[in-house]
Formats: sequence, structure tokens, C-alpha cells
Amino acid sequence: MAAKAATEQVPAAMQPLYTAIVSLTDAFCRDALNEEYAEMCRKVAATLARKRPTPLVSGKVQTWACGIVYAVGQVNFVFDKSQAVRTTADELSEAFGIAKSTAANKGKSIRTLLKMTVFDHKWTLPSKLDKSGLVWMLTVDGLIVDVRYCPREIQEAAFLKGYIPYIPADRVELDS
Repeated sequence: MAAKAATEQVPAAMQPLYTAIVSLTDAFCRDALNEEYAEMCRKVAATLARKRPTPLVSGKVQTWACGIVYAVGQVNFVFDKSQAVRTTADELSEAFGIAKSTAANKGKSIRTLLKMTVFDHKWTLPSKLDKSGLVWMLTVDGLIVDVRYCPREIQEAAFLKGYIPYIPADRVELDS
């Protein structure tokens, strides 16, 4: 069995609850979304399981699982009809057997707790990072710039401070 990614490591006491939650999120993502969403949902569940105190001990497993998918989905525009991978809030809440308002409220509380925002590289699906210009916009000397086109030193500084997900110069060659 392969070792878990660092983002999926959880305290031993939380392992059964984490496993129960991700079995539900994995199933939904496999049936309605894709593996990339499943991975991000596992990351969110593990992050919640590591919180002190963890909020996962109160409430139903289905509600947490649905809320996690809802939160990840909102950050990544899963409810947008123009997206190739999408679902609706009705389909999501129905799949978990909870009310749409409960799903939305739990998703909102998760986003607030983890400070999840649109275009935050920590919660954006990897396939969307390169396409999202806002992930790469930073203020340098008072000007808003696309850091992908900045000198390597600026890219390295931005990466070390956690402003960008990786050093673009090391990843891909950009088109002019």
C-alpha cells in the first residue's frame, strides 16, 4: 500500500471518521465529477481532521461529506454550466440525502473555517491553476503583474512566501 500524501495524514483518533467521510466524497466524485475533485476533497477532509479542536466530531458524516464537496465545488466553479466537469447544488445535496440549504450552509462554514477563496492556489484544482490568471497576479512595487512573466528571483520570492503554487519558470514554458 502506498504511503498517504502529507495532505491526507490525519491523527489516528480521527482516522475512522476521516475514512467514513472520504468514502462518501470519493464515491460522489467518482460518479459525478472526477479524481481531481476527489483528491481535493480528501485534502479538505484531512485538513479539517487535523484542526484542533476538529469540527468533524459534531454533526453527521453525510453532512460533512456533502459540505466538503460543496465547498471545493464552489471554489472551483462546479455549479457553473460552462464547466466541462459540473453538477448542480440539487444533484449534490440529493446524492448525500440532505437539504440543499444544509449543504450550502456546511459548505460556507468549511470555506470560512479554512479560509477557502476562489483563485486561492491551495484550494484550486491543479488543472485550473494555469488557466486562472488571478492566481498569478501579485503586486510588485505597487504594480499588479502576472508573476509568470517576472524574473525568476521574483517568482522564487513569491513561491517562498506561499503566494503562488509553484515557480512557473520550472514548470512550463509560457507562450508569448
